[in-house]
Amino acid sequence: MQAREAELIDVHTHVVPESFPAYLGVHANAPWPSMAAAHACHRHVMVSGSIYRTVSHQCWDCAVRLADMGAKRVGRQVLSPMPELLSYWMAPEDGGAMCRYLNEVIATMVAQAPGRFFGLGAVPLQDVSLAIDELDAIVNDMGLAGVEIAGSVNDRVIGDPSFVPFFEAAARLGAAVFVHPLRPSGMERLVGPAALEQVLAFPGETGLAAASLITGGTLDRIPGLRIAFSHGGGTLSALLPRLQHAWNTLPPVRGAIAADPTSVARRMYFDDLVYDAATIHRLIDLFGRSQIMVGSDYPFSIMDGDPAARIESLNLADETLAMLSSGNARRWLGLEAA
Repeated sequence: MQAREAELIDVHTHVVPESFPAYLGVHANAPWPSMAAAHACHRHVMVSGSIYRTVSHQCWDCAVRLADMGAKRVGRQVLSPMPELLSYWMAPEDGGAMCRYLNEVIATMVAQAPGRFFGLGAVPLQDVSLAIDELDAIVNDMGLAGVEIAGSVNDRVIGDPSFVPFFEAAARLGAAVFVHPLRPSGMERLVGPAALEQVLAFPGETGLAAASLITGGTLDRIPGLRIAFSHGGGTLSALLPRLQHAWNTLPPVRGAIAADPTSVARRMYFDDLVYDAATIHRLIDLFGRSQIMVGSDYPFSIMDGDPAARIESLNLADETLAMLSSGNARRWLGLEAA
């Protein structure tokens, strides 16, 4: 069975606006982004006077994006902001203004091709109350499917109890949550080029974020939360057997974690962006075939260039392939009953 165009949903793609509004806040030297001309169809994302990343028109041009989707047999994409734009380090009111702009841009893109795009917005999670207000607007006013968040917010991991009200609101509003690494820990341990942040630091950051929702009790407390982790959940697949063994054998761990860690982890969703068939099979075996979705990281350099061929290479049964291609994504997005 092939992953035909109409079936495949890519849950991990990113948007950068073609331009940014002028900064209208009151804080001196606020790290508000801007765009500067680059070569050909590219622009520089500028933050505090320096180039953060050079991006192409794939990030904002729907026609270009749709053409790429057709060439790669991708039926629909889930659009989310480039993670650096989540802006948790800004003052809350500045972060809220940036998130509102991003959300309007993504809602406009979805409206241009509603049969091809779903949208995830951004919230100023450095202020949980403001984040809940923006999440309500994302779902009820803009009609987006949910929200992208980082695995930590200014060094507070998302399993911290302070974020429980936000996750309760996400469950109440029926919002899908997508977790992406941002400014990961462990950078001082890397030896080599800056690109190793994505290659080696992202997995550890993501795995610890996912584990924190288990060890902190968030997922056990909010069973209706539909939450997905990028990059295959990072190191969680290696950490979970250790956590399960500790829960089985160590009284302090058993006393601190109410629910069986493996059963809780199998409520989470994960993209398949691990670049290796054996590792995807491991994700399916550990978390269940109902929890794995296609993700490419389009249009950035680390993306999987052919996500349809990737899952076809797994030699899965037709029913399982259909689940990974679109069925699981539709449940995570709230389009079908769990």
